[in-house]
Amino acid sequence: MTAALRAAIHRAQRTESTEQEVLSPLHALGRRQLSQLDLIGQSLSTIAPATGMVFIALWMTTRAPGLGGVLTIAATTCVVVLVAVCITGFTRRLAAAGSLYSFVFQGLGTRAALVTGTALIVGYLGIAISVLAQGAHTVLDIGELLGLPVADRGRWIITIGILGGVVALIAVRGVRFATRAILIVESCSLVLIVVTMLVVPDAGRVSATVLPDSSMSLLPFLALMTVLSMAGFESAAFFGPEARRPLVTVSRTVLITPLVVGVLFVFAAVASLSDRGSLLVGAYFGGLDSGAPWGMVLAVKVGMACSWFASTLGCAQAGSRLLYSMGVEGVLPASLARVHRTLRTPYVAVGAFAGASVAGAVLYSVRVGADSSTFDGIVEIALVMAYTLVAVASLRFLHRIGEDTIWSRVAAVFVTLLGGGLLVSTAVDGITHAALVMPAALAVLAASGPLWRVVLRWFRPRSLTTIGAFDTVETTDLLPGAGRLILDEDGHRRIVTDTAPGDR
Repeated sequence: MTAALRAAIHRAQRTESTEQEVLSPLHALGRRQLSQLDLIGQSLSTIAPATGMVFIALWMTTRAPGLGGVLTIAATTCVVVLVAVCITGFTRRLAAAGSLYSFVFQGLGTRAALVTGTALIVGYLGIAISVLAQGAHTVLDIGELLGLPVADRGRWIITIGILGGVVALIAVRGVRFATRAILIVESCSLVLIVVTMLVVPDAGRVSATVLPDSSMSLLPFLALMTVLSMAGFESAAFFGPEARRPLVTVSRTVLITPLVVGVLFVFAAVASLSDRGSLLVGAYFGGLDSGAPWGMVLAVKVGMACSWFASTLGCAQAGSRLLYSMGVEGVLPASLARVHRTLRTPYVAVGAFAGASVAGAVLYSVRVGADSSTFDGIVEIALVMAYTLVAVASLRFLHRIGEDTIWSRVAAVFVTLLGGGLLVSTAVDGITHAALVMPAALAVLAASGPLWRVVLRWFRPRSLTTIGAFDTVETTDLLPGAGRLILDEDGHRRIVTDTAPGDR
């Protein structure tokens, strides 16, 4: 950027307008503040690849899928990258705090958008509940290693509350502070896990009784759990309005993140084939009983606790932006759209999401415990439904604006067929094995959009005209002499010139 252009932009931002300013619907958020590194930190923290690597090592060592397991993880990574391609069809053109929810509206309309919004709330809240509960349990394990009283359910619940409060405070403190802090935390955890797998010698296999049995065959189970471990790779899209160059940096992050995490997951699977992950798995899941040295157990527990915490914070930041966007539109209570005047964070939405996460984690610790297969299955269904809908929406959206390509069509059709087939097979499998929770969850999610739309039409009809809010040009974005930004009778933004006809 030249000095003259920078000076012109600075003058435009400081010039006092005699007319009412036209603002973006998402103006309250701190626009144009997040860098590429901040967005990568947000996505990586939500995924928590360090924890995913440990669980992949667990599945590889206990279930022994061999080379087929490695290929399954690699193929699943390719599918997630195709989902990312579908998402970038929107992120290259729109910056929206609602992420996939707002994108699906642009391609499929209100009902599908509300289904996607419900699925995202279930998905992100489900992940936050799970990682918060497991993070609190890991913190108690660390305390036990240091000689503190043995963990019980009461201490587990108290720790959940404390960690949830810290997450809320950091998320309200500011998005840049949070993204950079959690990137450092997650990076340290990743270094610990990778170094352990590289330098620690063979320690023998871990007992297969560590994992509960699954009704699914091994490779499909591994594929689904890999998808769940990568969930949140698209969370940078929630911060488009807050990114400095949203149409570029958000798209890069959405594409780069699943590739990087996929490489890490494949590395963990390959290392586990030579039992390089067995001591790591034993140290985390078996503690000192696994025969691992005390220092190794402590280091692994600390690394995993940090990764769980970073994931909880990433989910809280992304989920709060979704609630904020819905509050701006009137789809949810308008109080969720309140933003702190100084910190520029949606503090009400952050508090609501963090509070729901804590309450859910407490129930998780009481009801679910170690057997979380049903809970994880519901979260997987929600995420797969959201990814499938955004693929269909990208196909419709790009075709409508005349910017679709062969590559975008192939990616969208493949993800749509695969995601739809997976949802149908999950429902059929649940009915066949009398596990009706899965098909019931699928039916509830599918019906949520039409039902939600009926409720809005009765009680908040105006919100149906404001769904899909995204960041738009503002008065201060125009350079001096470029004209004036006005709203026409239909509420659309238009730039009109101040030059009289015939003037040059």
